[in-house]
Amino acid sequence: MAAAKQAKLFDQMSSDTSGYSAKDIEVLEGLEPVRKRPGMYIGGTDERAYHHLFAEVLDNSMDEAVAGHANRIEIRLDADGYLTVTDNGRGIPVDPHPKYPKKSALEVIMTTLHSGGKFSDKAYETAGGLHGVGISVVNALSEKVEVEVARDKKLYRQVFARGLPKGKLERVGTAPNRRGTSVRFKPDHQIFGDKLRWRPARLFQMARSKAYLYRGVEVRWSCDPSLLPEDSKVPAEATLSYPNGLADQLQEVFADKATITDSPFTGLVDMGGEGKVEWAIAWTQAGFGEADGFARSYCNTIPTPEGGTHEAGFRSAITKGLRNFGELTGNKKAGEITAEDIMGHSGLLLSVFIKGPEFVGQTKDKLSTTAAFRLVENAVRDRFDHWLAGSPKEADKLLSWAVDRADERARRRKQKEINRKSATKKLRLPGKLADCAEKGPDGTELFLVEGDSAGGSAKQARDRKTQAILPLRGKILNVESASADKLMGNQEINDLALALGSDIGRKFSLDDLRYERIIIMTDADVDGAHIASLLITFFYRLTPGLIESGRLFLAMPPLYKLSNKGTIVYAMDDADRAVKMKEHFKANQKVDMTRFKGLGEMNPSQLKETTMDPKTRTLARVTLEAIDDLEMTPADLVNTLMGKKAELRFRFIQENAAFVEDLDI
Repeated sequence: MAAAKQAKLFDQMSSDTSGYSAKDIEVLEGLEPVRKRPGMYIGGTDERAYHHLFAEVLDNSMDEAVAGHANRIEIRLDADGYLTVTDNGRGIPVDPHPKYPKKSALEVIMTTLHSGGKFSDKAYETAGGLHGVGISVVNALSEKVEVEVARDKKLYRQVFARGLPKGKLERVGTAPNRRGTSVRFKPDHQIFGDKLRWRPARLFQMARSKAYLYRGVEVRWSCDPSLLPEDSKVPAEATLSYPNGLADQLQEVFADKATITDSPFTGLVDMGGEGKVEWAIAWTQAGFGEADGFARSYCNTIPTPEGGTHEAGFRSAITKGLRNFGELTGNKKAGEITAEDIMGHSGLLLSVFIKGPEFVGQTKDKLSTTAAFRLVENAVRDRFDHWLAGSPKEADKLLSWAVDRADERARRRKQKEINRKSATKKLRLPGKLADCAEKGPDGTELFLVEGDSAGGSAKQARDRKTQAILPLRGKILNVESASADKLMGNQEINDLALALGSDIGRKFSLDDLRYERIIIMTDADVDGAHIASLLITFFYRLTPGLIESGRLFLAMPPLYKLSNKGTIVYAMDDADRAVKMKEHFKANQKVDMTRFKGLGEMNPSQLKETTMDPKTRTLARVTLEAIDDLEMTPADLVNTLMGKKAELRFRFIQENAAFVEDLDI
């Protein structure tokens, strides 16, 4: 019986295939696959993919520079949305292609996938473009591309539209004082939609990064002034040239930061036929905004944001080198140092040039070339040993700092875990703390949320594994002016201490803290700022070391939501709103604007996207710094503004009222 039913079902299913035949099999030719599935080639159709088109064109010019054939790249952004990249390299070949005699090599490169001069080492020893799809993909996804080539004192030109040539290659004149390639293009709105536009700040940063990566190139930047906001930090014109390469970039990053060592560790090593390695690294306790450290790596000038084998080789060399130095100097704890201990609070810039690199994916976010690990490790290890030996005092500073971090990590590992469920039960308000599932503190976050309404949205928006929510009822006690009795009897203070997992005051211990990060999340108004000030005062006075360790943050919720049809953007304040209106909407578009009076007005998905998701949010790290203009220490400022003496606040207001900006009345 069962067999009969099975056979009947099989017959029924097979009969449904009669409408599926050879005519249903599509064969995509030329650049059609790119336009059908752009995500396979540039990772999507979002803003990142939009700007990836520029990266592909710029990479070709950089390859000419790295190969020694060009020393100047010009980038121009016009008001009509066209972007032009010009180099003074050899120029794309224009003679007929042997395989396609009726087409020029230029047309073959622009209209055929997997065509180019970088599959072997004949034309380029090292190159960023390797698959032969970069410029053809740009052509396929642009509404118009204009290519000019200056070779042999002659100027050639060909125009393309959505991947198809609009005519043959033309000789348009002579070019006695010019050589190289110029590509002018505009992304296709049919692919990317009408809302995306070039972001000058992003383009300028990409161009500057390339200039840092290769010392022998000069990048000339120009942008139509109408595309720049009045307060824009992006210049309309600039010449970018950095003779010290990554060392110049690192100096810019660390300009205002205190470092563990007086000088960074930098170097450039040419390994001959194997490749070239350049690096620059410095260490700081202060962190970099929300992150404790960062690593920016490149292969053949291509950014690798997900790292890869070259980063792993560098980490290995630094870790082994510092351990070895510790053993030589008799520091018994040096052997306990891990890569995270020394790299966790560092700023690293790393660039390698190698033959035939292998990447994970077409967008080349991660380097997978096995040989890169050994190449970087061998290049860096000996130089790091010499650097440590040449500056013993600096080396001792770095070693002591790394050992302290290793000790802190060990203490946290050995500390007694506080059972989260029992801690939750201790709260006098049942269910007030919505705890996370992760047992240990690593990677966890406690959000202190203003009000039950916002707390409800936050509970739905959170990542239950790592994010805990503690709603607060109104404004907590001002601990700076409160007596000891009031502190002991205050419910909010006691609940907060229980949630933190540690005693407060002199008995407070970072080792007992149940969360890696404490995040204050209040409304973007005066009351929200007041509550945040009271909470910061609490942490400053009653949790010593918390702020200094960089574990207290302020969430940065947006004030405005701007929308038009499918386009939705968020703005932090009035100034940001003006910028976003100009960047994302046309002047004649009707834009719906919503002003969030509080976090509770956001639905959970909005709150997650704008304020809570680590991938899309912005956090402000709370730090302690003396205010030079006021000649006050942090302790003096807290006592003046939050203490019992009203006359101190009155005097402070009188002395500084004239300098107040953006007053919310």
